[in-house]
Parts: sequence; C-alpha cells; structure tokens
Amino acid sequence: MTTTAQNFDVAIIGGGIIGSSTAYFLLKEDPSLSICVIEPDSTYEFASALRSSGGCRVQFTGKENIAMSLFSIDFIKNFEKTMTANGRPAPVDWVQGGYLFIVPPENLQALERNVAFQKSQGCVVDLLSPSELKEKFPSMYVDDLGGGAHTPEDGWCDPNGLLWGFRRKAVELGAKFIDGKVAGAQVTLNQAKSVTLDDGQVINATHFVNATGAWSGQVAELFGMNLPISPVRRFEHYFTPATPVEHLPYVKDVARLAFRSEGNGFSGGLVDGSVTRGFNFDVDHDYFENVVWPAVAHRFPAFEGAKCHRTWSGLYEVNELDGNAVIGSWNSRLPNLHTVAGFSGHGMMHAPAAGRGIAELIVHGRFQTIDMTALGYERVEQNKPYPELGIL
Repeated sequence: MTTTAQNFDVAIIGGGIIGSSTAYFLLKEDPSLSICVIEPDSTYEFASALRSSGGCRVQFTGKENIAMSLFSIDFIKNFEKTMTANGRPAPVDWVQGGYLFIVPPENLQALERNVAFQKSQGCVVDLLSPSELKEKFPSMYVDDLGGGAHTPEDGWCDPNGLLWGFRRKAVELGAKFIDGKVAGAQVTLNQAKSVTLDDGQVINATHFVNATGAWSGQVAELFGMNLPISPVRRFEHYFTPATPVEHLPYVKDVARLAFRSEGNGFSGGLVDGSVTRGFNFDVDHDYFENVVWPAVAHRFPAFEGAKCHRTWSGLYEVNELDGNAVIGSWNSRLPNLHTVAGFSGHGMMHAPAAGRGIAELIVHGRFQTIDMTALGYERVEQNKPYPELGIL
C-alpha cells in the first residue's frame, strides 16, 4: 500500500495544553498557515495537565517565568470569552485564591530577595511575618516559620477547560488534529523533513514543534536530539479536615508540600523529587498517610484528623538540567525543530505565554513579546543550567 504524504507549514507533535496553545497562537499570528497537531490519545487520559491542580502563580525568580505567569494569568482570566468557539464559551472556573509561600527562618533572606525582585517585575506580593501569617490564617502553626510571601492575584483554574478551550478554538481557526503517535523522523544534515506515524502516515512540514511534555525526551531522540527531560510521578490528593479550616490560598513550603482549598475540602500533595523516573501511573494509597498527612497536620493542626477521599497520579516533565522549560529552536543542527517542553510542573500555567512565544519564533524568526532566549536549547548543549531559585 502506498501512503500519500500530507504537507503542512507546521506540524505540532503533542496535542495537550501546550501543543493546542501553540496551534492557537500560530493561527492568530498568521491565519494563512496550514497546521496539524499530532496527538496519540484524544481522550487525554494520561495528559499531565489534566492530572494537575491547575495552579497559576507569579512567585518565581526567573524573569522569563514571571513574565510568562503575568501574561498567562491575565489571559486565563479572559479565557472564557476569548476562546469562545462556534458560539460556545470556554469556561475555566478561574479562582483568584492567591498563593502563599512559607519558609523557615534560614530561608527568609532568600524569600525577601525574591519578593523584591518579583515586585520590580510588576507583581503584587505581600511579605508577611509569622504573627501576620497567624492573623491572616488562624489555623496555621507558625512558631517554626521565618515568614511568608502572599500573592493575592494568583489562583487556579480547571485544566480540562483550558485544554479543550485551546483545542476547539485552534480547530475553529483551521488547525487539523491528527490521531496518531510519531514513530520516526526523517532529517537531513540541517533540516527536519518529515515524521512517520505508527500507522504509516507521513507528515511533511516546514517546521516541527515538540510539545509532548513528559514524552518529549523520547520524541527528541527520534530527531537525534538529546533532551534531558524525564517523566516523574507525582500524586494529588483530595482530603478534608476533622475540624473546620478557613479558606486557604495555594500553600507551598520548601519541602514541596503544596495544597489549596477545593470546594469543601483541600487538594494537593508533596512531591518526592527523588522518585524513580519513568511512565508510572500506579497509585500508592499509603502515600497520603505516610508522607502528606504528617506535613499538613504539622502546619495546620486541624488536619490531625484529616480524611483522604481520593488519590490520583500524574507526571511532571522534569528538565534534569535545571528544572526550567526548554523553549526555542535547535539552531546548531535542525533550526526548524522547535521545543516547548520541560516545564517541571509549570506547563499548564505557562501554556498561553509559551505557545505565543513559539508562534512568534516560527512566524517572525524571533521572540517579540517576552524574550525567552535564556530558556533556549543552547544551554542544554553547553551544559549551563539556568535554574529557578524559587520554591518549585
């Protein structure tokens, strides 16, 4: 059987929240482009964003991350109207619940430095002493804390609504979604030419975008590219306290405890960054009781009698070099291969800005709104980490 190749201006590999955002922004930049988005699972059963808590915050130390957050949060606030497709609004249930980073005394100086920088970048951040924390959040145990940073304009949204809003709007604008998994890539000395799908389909394109999240390292290998991005399993839990607790922002600490109010209960977890890498979705139903519950109950004694109602797993796409996203082109080898991956847990919140950035790079040959050059692939080639120094 002879397979007829399909030809596109841009082939986006990965139809999750990043890939769909990229398709949308490409067509906003240049409506004449022919774009396909290749996605192996249109149910998105294992998509990382849909297994996340949907948080969006400005508390970073990298200016690019802060700028992406500021744009993305504003974009998400207006998402329902902006992404109306074929007369259908795109609700994402934005909750401006705020974020709260808390640190022990030995980390206070770093937190103060971070807050000063965030304010210089246009963020609204309140530095709170332990007594101010206690006044604002009476259920919190603060005796071992040095302080906290509260960003009241941060919040969270529904990742499923965000993904499908981007996807439906991209389709309305002309993007073609193709069911399939990329199984091979054809390249010359200095150009990516085509990809072959697992069913034999061949896709030719002028530009290729790797937006496959936790799978991006494997996809990069098909092009001969070394991309140090690994899948790391993490758990989310929905739990309730034994006695009432005030409505809480998204609370995060240096041990990577992270949870927030969710309806009548709370949602969150505690990431184990040392866990074995791999595509593992098995759920450890003892993890909450053994790891999360002691940390939550220490910080908020009302959770001493907490009940965990549900636990689910998802993947972080961890950039092993420095924990920051790789956003850019492979300029030294295949300049028409573009990567937007490795967000290490920040993919959903940065999807709007990252998608826009890659679109600008493809259409105009350079970043036009947020300069993301420092997040390019060159630092991987040179083994020069560009780390995020805030709480991850």
